[in-house]
Amino acid sequence: MRFCELKEKDVINVCDCKRLGNVADLEFDPKTGCIKALIIYGPGKFWGLFGKDCECVIPWCDIKQIGPDIILVELPPEKARCT
Repeated sequence: MRFCELKEKDVINVCDCKRLGNVADLEFDPKTGCIKALIIYGPGKFWGLFGKDCECVIPWCDIKQIGPDIILVELPPEKARCT
């Protein structure tokens, strides 16, 4: 799967059934080259014109399934907050 295909998928948290957003970036392990986490940007500050308000980093171990249209993740509410 290519990154451009991954970016088009919605990320859904199965704990509270909320849409977290779309994949914006990936975090890699420099030694192994494996994906460590997905990075998802939160909503924009002012209709998306003045940058993003926050970002969520989802560890690879919290991804439950990658489907044709969505990515299901399991994040507890305290871990799902954007930083």
